[in-house]
Formats: sequence, structure tokens, C-alpha cells
Amino acid sequence: MGQKIHPLGFRLGVTQNHHSTWFAPLNNYSELLKEDERIRNCIQQYVRKYVRSSSRSAEIARVQIQKKTDLVEVQIHTASPSLLVQTRVPNRSTNTQEIGIEYLRRNIQNTLNPGNRKLNMTLSQVAKPYGEAIILAEYIALQLESRVAFRKTMKQAIKLANKSGNARGIKIQIAGRLNGAEIARVEWAREGRVPLHTLRAQIDYCHYPAQTIYGVLGIKVWVFQNKSLISNNQQM
Repeated sequence: MGQKIHPLGFRLGVTQNHHSTWFAPLNNYSELLKEDERIRNCIQQYVRKYVRSSSRSAEIARVQIQKKTDLVEVQIHTASPSLLVQTRVPNRSTNTQEIGIEYLRRNIQNTLNPGNRKLNMTLSQVAKPYGEAIILAEYIALQLESRVAFRKTMKQAIKLANKSGNARGIKIQIAGRLNGAEIARVEWAREGRVPLHTLRAQIDYCHYPAQTIYGVLGIKVWVFQNKSLISNNQQM
């Protein structure tokens, strides 16, 4: 079962928490859910258009959203907050450059449902970025899109994860037309333990696509993070 089910959803409530926290009446639930999707899409579009490039990833680990009656809190966990802050965005109305984070804040505010709600957006730095599955997957995607050999890329990603000190085990899987082969196949590499069946194990997981000239490659990364297992006596 642990091999088939989504590793994060499988551990929800045990070692994983929801990335969005809010309560809503039944008749308003769908609207707030769509609002969450718009906020996350807004951040992704900003990153793809202004931050991410062929040689640089955005290094955003996760986005957490908390909603109250009059307040929406958006917390962006990233490896380099200065990258988001220092980015400049062209302002077409004034023909000048404006600070990217202010541009992002204004766009998120515009995506919120009507109402007098204040937006509080914060940036948090991830201490060990290469211990996060999403950041490793982005790194692998950039290398593959730059036509680096997939085996070399997997070895380098495993080395970065081990150097971060936050990984007790890692598994990487890449599927598609590897190195331009006519027949698609699946290749994987693993180092250390990745106990997918153990609910108490702190497993981070990400699925990420890489757009290459030969087609789309699917990247999957599992990281057994270097955190102590939850005690069996802990109530769930």
C-alpha cells in the first residue's frame, strides 16, 4: 500500500499537515477553495515569468495559507527570499521597474474574493533547501532541460541531498525519452533508506515535469528526512 498511495496524503495527520488552514460554512466552501487555487497559481505564474530561468530555479519549498474572518496569511517558504525580493518587474503604466514582491502582493490581493480582508504575506527561508523534494526535483528538471545526462544529474542530486544533512535516504525516478531515446523507459536511483510503508517516517515527495526537446520527462523524488520518528505512544 505504501508503494502505491501518495506519500504525503498517506501521512496526513501523522507527520504531514495541511498547507491550507481555514474553516468555512458549507455554502461558501467551494469559493474559498477556488480562492486558494488562484493564490497558488498567481505565485507560480510570477515565478515562471520573472524568477525562474534556464539556469536558475525558484527554490520555493511550499506555500502555506491561513484564513481568518478579516485576514489572509500567505507564507512562502523559499531557499532564497532575497531572490524574490530583489526581482524587478516592468510596470507598463509608468514605464518603470517596480519591486517584484510588491507586484506579487498586489496580484494576490486582486485574486481574493470581495470583502474587507487584509493580506499578510511573509517569506521564510528554508535552512536546508536540498533536503526538500520539490527543490531537488526543480534542480533535476533544470539539468535535464539543459541536456545534461540523466545519470550524472541523479548522482549530483543525491550528492546535494546528502551534503544538506537533512536526508537519511533518497530515491529519484525519471521516466520518458531519456537522452533522446526513441523508446521511453523508467530509470531510478536510490541511496539510504526510504521506508514508504512506515507512517511515522518523515517522507517528503514531489512529482515534477521537465520540458525537453524530446518531450516531457516525469521526475519523482522521495526524501526520507533526517527527523526523529514519532513515538508509538503519541496520540493521533
